[in-house]
Amino acid sequence: MKVIILAGGFGTRLSEYTEEIPKPMVKVGGRPIIWHIMKTYAHFGHKDFYLALGYKAEIIKEYFLHYRSVNSDFRVDLKNGDLKSYQNDEIDWKVSLVQTGLESLTGGRVKRLKSLIGNETCMLTYGDGVADINLDDLLKFHNSHGKMVTVSAVRPSARFGEIEMKGNKVIAFQEKPQTTQGWINGGYFIIEPEFFDLIEGDKTILERQPLERAAEMGELMAYHHNGYWQCMDTKRDRDHLEELWSSEKAPWKV
Repeated sequence: MKVIILAGGFGTRLSEYTEEIPKPMVKVGGRPIIWHIMKTYAHFGHKDFYLALGYKAEIIKEYFLHYRSVNSDFRVDLKNGDLKSYQNDEIDWKVSLVQTGLESLTGGRVKRLKSLIGNETCMLTYGDGVADINLDDLLKFHNSHGKMVTVSAVRPSARFGEIEMKGNKVIAFQEKPQTTQGWINGGYFIIEPEFFDLIEGDKTILERQPLERAAEMGELMAYHHNGYWQCMDTKRDRDHLEELWSSEKAPWKV
């Protein structure tokens, strides 16, 4: 199944790093956080990625363009340019890197990928949040209810936005209000192709009109993820993730 990863924002709350590199390229354990996210998807067999780029897109493009050489030991014959690999990073992903506009908002970035995704169900997430989510269970849940969108609802220690539910059915979707249930949008969506039609254009925020409309239509369902989830929003978040990885206690590691 195709996987969209939003990787184009400015990352202003992580300016210690993002003045030089885009947020998805900030490293945890020596690897960009987007790599950690992709590893989770690949672990469950989802290896066809579509990265919605914007800010400093060229840095992400360079990373994946030279991924094999950077992450392998090799010998180069400077006379003729021949390369011999001594060992390879055993990754068989396909990665489409798409410039979706410097100023586009989250919904607009998704909309721009419509023609590449085609008329099929796909997965969607943000380029800054790791989790120990079981994607097989997420997909089973999505297939079981037959609705347009599934969002993964998580309960972090911080408050970002609220999903109001009756059972598994989302009845209201609000970005960053005062929470009442403690469940927030954790990303890790599954969307049907009809969802693209709810997005107007580049200035559409995914978490507002499209998802709010889907909730009003009764087409937005929540998969409750009770395990680990953490976004990398600040330097403190990054340092926390780094500490977990360094101590070999990273719950998202696969």
